[in-house]
Order: sequence, then structure tokens, then C-alpha cells
Amino acid sequence: MASEYLKWKARDEKPAPPPRERTRKEKLLNWLHYNKLWLIAGAVVLWIAGSMLWNVLGIGQVKPDVIVAYIGSDPLPEESAKALEAALSALTEDRNGDGQAVAELRQYATNRSGDPETTVYYNTADNTALIADITQAESYLFLVEDPDGVQLAYQILAMPDGTPPEDDDYSGMDKVYRWGDCPVLCGLDVEQSVFENLYLGRRCFYVEREAQAQAGNERLWELLTEGARR
Repeated sequence: MASEYLKWKARDEKPAPPPRERTRKEKLLNWLHYNKLWLIAGAVVLWIAGSMLWNVLGIGQVKPDVIVAYIGSDPLPEESAKALEAALSALTEDRNGDGQAVAELRQYATNRSGDPETTVYYNTADNTALIADITQAESYLFLVEDPDGVQLAYQILAMPDGTPPEDDDYSGMDKVYRWGDCPVLCGLDVEQSVFENLYLGRRCFYVEREAQAQAGNERLWELLTEGARR
């Protein structure tokens, strides 16, 4: 009886139609909906990896042909630093073949004054960066405030003929030229009062491959010190 009743009850019911086949676009939208978070995460990872590779390879970056390291108590004024970079770039050769002659000034303020809470942090950061610069033989010219102090700490300044000093030679004044005693430096289009009491020296090389990497920059040194007196 129950079976006959169910048949009678369902006599006018139509069977459910089969599910509609989704279009390719609908399938894609559905897949994107459920996987969008993974796609976003993957895109972020690829972007980070690409940026790191871009920076490592130096793609699109203009590399300096010569690097000048300023070592002093406090940073040079930004405007003066940029003016010096521009003036030195005009005298620099395109050594790396990228079509531009570029001189870069790096500032290492190793004993700056100011707020004690932040001074220690910045001094430590600059000292660490300077040591890395020296270790990797990046800077060729050194613009320093205290030649004797720099030579005592790092023994990085070359003799007048470009050779390394003796192991027990920690004097600095005999290895540099005072800015105000260099006619070429005094003729640069910069605020002379900012630089006039600084000293220009060049680094010495204890490893031949480091000297070869800087080959050519000695001409800039000779140009900047032409006619200079000690």
C-alpha cells in the first residue's frame, strides 16, 4: 500500500534535470575564487625574489666608476655632498663601460655629536659600514677629517707613490693633501668652506686583485692633486 501511495503522490512530479555543464569562464572564475589567497602569496614571493635578483645583478642601476669615502665626526651637508659628487663625476672616466662617468660619495660619520640616545646607534652603523667598505676594497679616495686617526685605526692610506706603508707606520699626515692646498680641489664648484680643512688621500692595496679592480682611478688622483703642496 505504501508503495502504491508513493507512486500516486509522485505521478505528476518531473525528474530533476541533470546539472548544467559550466562554461570554461565559469570554471576559471570558480577556481580563482578558491585559490586567490595562494595566488596572492605566490605573487608576493615572486616579487621579492625578483627584486633581490634585480639588485644583486645590478640591472638598471648606474654603478659608480670611483667611490670616495668621507670619514669625519659629523655628516657633510647633503647639498654639499651632492655638489661634490657632480664635480668629481665631471672629472671621472667611464671605467665600467655603462656610458656614464659617475663618482659616488659615501659618508661615514664615525663620531657624530647630538642626541646621545641616537648618536651611539648611528656611529656604530657608520663604523660597521666603513669596515665593510674597507674590507671589500670599494672606496679608492678618502676625504678625511683626521688623517692620523684614520691611519691609526685602519692603516688604509697609501704612501705618496701609492704603495702600502710599513707595518709600523701609522702616520697619516704625510700621506694626504689638505683640500685647501690643492688648486684643482679649490677650483671645484662646491661650497669651499665645507671642505677646505679636510684632507684627501688614496687607499693602499695589499692584494693585487684589489689594485687591478681600481686600475685607472690613479689618473683621477693625479688630476686632483696636480700642483698640490704639503
